[in-house]
Amino acid sequence: MKAHRSLKRFRTERPFRPWLLKIVTNQAKNHRRSAGRRAGLVVRAVASGHPPEPGPDERVIADDDRQTLLAAIEELPARDREVISYRYFLDLSVSETATSLGIAVGTVKSRLSRALERLEAVLGEPLDRSEGSAS
Repeated sequence: MKAHRSLKRFRTERPFRPWLLKIVTNQAKNHRRSAGRRAGLVVRAVASGHPPEPGPDERVIADDDRQTLLAAIEELPARDREVISYRYFLDLSVSETATSLGIAVGTVKSRLSRALERLEAVLGEPLDRSEGSAS
């Protein structure tokens, strides 16, 4: 759809395939970025216990998902729980998390990456870990 809408901007003297693939690539990046932002919002909403105005059936599912997520996080080592909690539950940036924990920004990033890998293993399903920013 995006390519169809952008067709009027296509220059006929240039190759079509690279133009189309650039649109596809940009859409994939945008989707991944927005999915990461949505995932972060969901984690924060689950942690706060205030999911965005769901219907009754969605409330039951959201509560079950929240309980599953929190139980999975409880199974992680303390260091993993700590970095996930600071970053997502307290909604701190990577640099704020680093300052709060008294460690380097790079250490926060590597610990968070490993903690999320372990969380995926506990949950038995992959998480969308794209964040949209490296704050």
